[in-house]
Amino acid sequence: MEKIKVLIADDHRVVREGLAAILKTKDDINVVGEAQDGVEAVEKAKTLEPDVILMDVSMPRMGGIEATRQIKREFPHMGIVALTMYEEQQYIFDLVRAGATGYLLKDSESSQIVAAIRAIYRGESLIHPSVASKILAEFSLMSQKKGKKPAWVEHDLTEREITVLRLVADGKTNKEIANSLDLSEKTVKNHVRNIFHKLQVYDRTQAAILAIRKGLIELEPRP
Repeated sequence: MEKIKVLIADDHRVVREGLAAILKTKDDINVVGEAQDGVEAVEKAKTLEPDVILMDVSMPRMGGIEATRQIKREFPHMGIVALTMYEEQQYIFDLVRAGATGYLLKDSESSQIVAAIRAIYRGESLIHPSVASKILAEFSLMSQKKGKKPAWVEHDLTEREITVLRLVADGKTNKEIANSLDLSEKTVKNHVRNIFHKLQVYDRTQAAILAIRKGLIELEPRP
């Protein structure tokens, strides 16, 4: 069985060791390294090529947001889960813009962390639906403030894929999309994979943001 390679980046040694101890008990996860700041996280991402990085937001020398930005610029396929003490929307908004695939609060249960790593490895996003909708609405609002309507972009998405994409942008899970469209979860998963391939993105949030920017879908700002 191919194991999920995980890099842990946190400036607190006890946090790194605690996370590593938890993950090392899982047969499908391999902790390939640890980093104590953002600079080291970027360096080890290059040398160790992990599948998923658990990234602390507040670190010395370089914070998690900038480290995420640099890593995703060179390795867009790497999944990055931000570890944060903050639930504020602005932090999450900055993380998404930097390329984070999801976020977890540091007081999350160990089972949630393990589930998050596995989900990110499968190509899913861990932005909570309510937060995702606010973030996407903010992108739409920014576009309106500029006084420009996104131009339609050439693409080869099918009508069904565009429908699925709209639901993805609204923060729906594969199961919710399947129930809404009377499809199997496997079929929805195939549609999502095809959407990623055609739009050349690596996760659900990136797909939704790109679709809004390019005018494939529109999302009304929410209160």
